[in-house]
Amino acid sequence: MKTYRRLLTIAGSDSGGGAGIQADLKTFAALGGYGMSVIAALTAQNTLAVRGIHAIPADFVALQIQAVLEDIGVDAVKIGMLHSPEVIRAVAAELRRFQPANIVLDPVMVAKSGDKLLQDEAIQALKDELLPLATVITPNLPEAAVLLGRPVEPGADLSQVCAALLAFGPQAVLVKGGHLDGADSPDTLLLHGERQARVFTGQRIQTRNTHGTGCTLSSAIAAYLAQGISIPEAVEQAKAYLSAALEAGKHYRLGNGHGPVQHFYSFWE
Repeated sequence: MKTYRRLLTIAGSDSGGGAGIQADLKTFAALGGYGMSVIAALTAQNTLAVRGIHAIPADFVALQIQAVLEDIGVDAVKIGMLHSPEVIRAVAAELRRFQPANIVLDPVMVAKSGDKLLQDEAIQALKDELLPLATVITPNLPEAAVLLGRPVEPGADLSQVCAALLAFGPQAVLVKGGHLDGADSPDTLLLHGERQARVFTGQRIQTRNTHGTGCTLSSAIAAYLAQGISIPEAVEQAKAYLSAALEAGKHYRLGNGHGPVQHFYSFWE
């Protein structure tokens, strides 16, 4: 009998379909995985703004995880927006219980529109409870600054930023360079126990359709890790997938704000 590469996203739902659970499931499917979901919050949002967040009770978030992992199991988990410390602690407790092989944590704090997605008191819970469980964390520069509790200047040595974040306990840190200026978009990866960081550089694609790029990248990393490849190779392939999805998506117009990437560029145009 055949089997699937089992991929679970634990995140918030995006009613506009461009980010969150919806972007994760599209990415999983595009990369040959069987996607499952644990919805940690509902958002009312579109390409322009987040109009509201409706939290899911922590015990029901835990129940969703239990239902999936007790029966189906998982090869990789992607974690996105977790709105409250109670939900973060519930997710961490279930992950410690089931111990999935690969956990990719995207510390989502602010939407592309600038809307805040994480309660202030949840930040410490994220650092204490989830970062030590992660295989890879994928903060952008503003998220890295929040986690470190200090500014990260545009000219900062990102390998040192990665090293500081590794102190929280993840196996690897990928600091994304999308907020930097320049023609290229460099992402810096540092693994625990290594001194030399790896830099993955890609050409910056000029497009407004960037909604869900962080969700897509972290989900792609999880999908590739589920295939059994190394962290650096998974990051390299995930970045290539996102770049291609951005390139294909720039030719579309959806909504009046930041549209989505084209997750299924390999299948249809």
